[in-house]
Amino acid sequence: MYGYEITKKVEELSNGKIMLTYGALYPVLHKLEAENLVTTEKEMIGKRARIYYQLTDTGKKKTRDLVDEFIEFVKVMGYIINPYPSIA
Repeated sequence: MYGYEITKKVEELSNGKIMLTYGALYPVLHKLEAENLVTTEKEMIGKRARIYYQLTDTGKKKTRDLVDEFIEFVKVMGYIINPYPSIA
């Protein structure tokens, strides 16, 4: 996807709860590219360049690892917030 598509997809999937700004998105995309976690492909649309981003295999693995880490974090926070769920 290209930048605009990414912002719209995140907004759609989050039911409007997450709205990425370009100022937040592009520095992250550039960092991911520098770390070889995404590849880019440039396409000219008229006089404008559209850059498409795609996760590399390493990027996909890193994503899975980070999602697993986040799920574990949420689980631990749940224990902290409600350590005795059957009593509540």
